[in-house]
Order: sequence, then C-alpha cells, then structure tokens
Amino acid sequence: MNLKICSNCVMDTTDRNIFFDENGVCDHCNLFYKEILPVWKNGENRRSELDYIITKIKESSQDKDFDCIMGVSGGIDSSYLLYVMVTEFKLRPLVFHVDAGWNSQVAVNNIEQLVDGLGLDLFTEVINWEEMKDLQRSFFKSGVSHIDTPQDHAFFASMYKFALNYKVNNILTGANYSTECVRNPKEWMYFQSDSYQIKDIHRKFGTKKLKTFPLTNVLFHRFYLPYVKNIKVHRLLDLMEYDKIEAQTFLENNFKFQKYPQKHFESRFTKFYESYWLYEKFGYDTRKVQFSSLILTKQMTRGEALQELKSKPYNESEIVREFNYIADKLGMTKEELQDCFDSENKTYKDYINQEMIYNFGSKISRLVGIEKGGKR
Repeated sequence: MNLKICSNCVMDTTDRNIFFDENGVCDHCNLFYKEILPVWKNGENRRSELDYIITKIKESSQDKDFDCIMGVSGGIDSSYLLYVMVTEFKLRPLVFHVDAGWNSQVAVNNIEQLVDGLGLDLFTEVINWEEMKDLQRSFFKSGVSHIDTPQDHAFFASMYKFALNYKVNNILTGANYSTECVRNPKEWMYFQSDSYQIKDIHRKFGTKKLKTFPLTNVLFHRFYLPYVKNIKVHRLLDLMEYDKIEAQTFLENNFKFQKYPQKHFESRFTKFYESYWLYEKFGYDTRKVQFSSLILTKQMTRGEALQELKSKPYNESEIVREFNYIADKLGMTKEELQDCFDSENKTYKDYINQEMIYNFGSKISRLVGIEKGGKR
C-alpha cells in the first residue's frame, strides 16, 4: 500500500481524511500548533488555574466523605494524576474502577499498589459478564472497527451514573494533551458514547437483553450533567507539567508499578483489539496516533517512532494463543471468531448513529472555546 506520511509526525493516509499543507505537514499537527499548544503549553503558567479548580472542588465537598471520584484503569496517566492530587493537593478522592471482565493481572496489581500506598478507598463496579459478552460478540459480528466500544462505554457510563446517584459534583480523568493531543480518526474508533449505535448493533446481532448494562448518551454527559446537575469532568493533567516517561519511572520506583508494552494495554481485550485486530483486519495502527502525540509534545523523536513502527504491534509467537483465549472467553469457537475476522469490513456509517449530533456539539464547543484541536 502506497502511503503518504506526514513530514512532522507519523500520521499517514491510513487516516483517509488526513490532508497536508505545502510543506507536507498534516492537519493533526497544524491543529495542535494552532489551537492546542498556545493554550496548553504543558501546564506552563497554569498553576493559578489549577489551584482555583482544586479550591472549588474542596469547597463543594466539605460535608462529604470524599471530594471527587477519580476513574482509574491501572494505566500511567490516571495513576500519576491520582498520586499528585492526593499528596500535593490533599484531595480526598474515591478511586473508581470498572471491571468489565478483561483486567490484566498487571493492571489489578498496579491499582492495588497505588490505592494501598496512598491509603485510599476503592470502589469497583462489576459489569454483568453475560451482557458484556453478548454485546462484544455483537460488535465482532457487525464488522465495524471500533469493537472496544462496549468496554469503553461501560467505563464512562458507570462513572457518570455513580456521580449522579451519589451527588458527586467533580470527576477527575487522566485524559490529557501530553499523550493524547492526536486523536484516533473517527473511521478507526467511532464515538464510544453513541448509545444509538450500540443498541442498533446489539439489536441486529445480540441474543440477550441488556437489562443492567450501563448506557449513557452524548446529551446526557455533555449537557445534562455539567449544565443541569453541575457535575464537572476535570482534565487536570493539562494544567501541570506532565511527562509520561518521568511519571512512569516515578510510579515504578515508588509503587512497584509495572509498565505495559503500549498505552491502553491494561485491558487484555484492548491489547488484542488494538495490537492485532485493528492492525491486521483494517490496517489501522494506533501506535501512529500515540507516537504522533508524543512527537508533538517532544517526548519522542520522529526517528524513534519510525523505527518502532517497522515492527508489528503484537507478538507473533503469542497471537494464536491470544486469539483462542479471546474466542473462548466470549463463548465463541476459534472458527466463529475467524469468520468475523474474514467478514466484510464495515464502518459506523453502516449502522444507526448520532454523528450529526456529535458534529453539531463539536462546532458549538469550538465556538465557545470548550474544545480545542484534535480532529475526529
């Protein structure tokens, strides 16, 4: 396949909507330099903004058992943010974790080490496995690329509903520009919060009713929660200096943190999906997005990224075992899973979706300055 690659990062024409300027620099890079960097600046001179938010969080929770909820997956970003918020800013977070059935043992150990080391309370929401399994099988059968949607949707929907039910006004997330300023193209990973699409795919391919599976929608979490119920989601890593390698080293030295081969690999399903399924079935390599973010934020060189991309993202000696493991856990034969792999590739456009609402909301958010850069 003849690919054109950005002269500045490593995004290329596997993103079919990418475009380049006269210097061969892609729109991902230009959006970062134009919209994100002037505001973000890796937290430089944003301490007063951070202090203000922390103060407001504490003031709103003086009579409560905890100040906020902090979603933790066992990954570096959320783990490091949790450490800083507790030790430097003296927040009292409830650590919130969602078990969708795919936690790696490394992720479990990382969460336990951090929670025990900081003396915090951990709340774990366990998703009904039979419903999760049926929904994930449905996504495999649908032929779309974004088969991790059920797991991601469950994470966010559970946290939003917990905050609403227990009147928690502040949610902290490890999302950040430092490692995520380039977003996955929409064709690779469609919006995980589109419950209309989830329901349509499950209606076509599922066999069980989703009685307890947590569902949310874009209007609920983007407008109802923040503007009606005053429940805010804060990306505090954007307001401080944050370097992924430094954070990882610190966590390893102080909390016996075990690193993952790649971002998001704390979930065994996500590891299989991003390293093998997306790469081999669709030709999408999520490392290009992750490495490009690190290149733009000066945590990786373009040469280093190009060298890494010469090798496959998965271990070829282990993939047969992983393929069989995924099939068995989902109650499928390896032949059934292989049939899904060999089936015609589809996109989110082949099913009911709320793309128009997302596009409209994005335009409004950009106009009022809420959303910066990062095309989808």
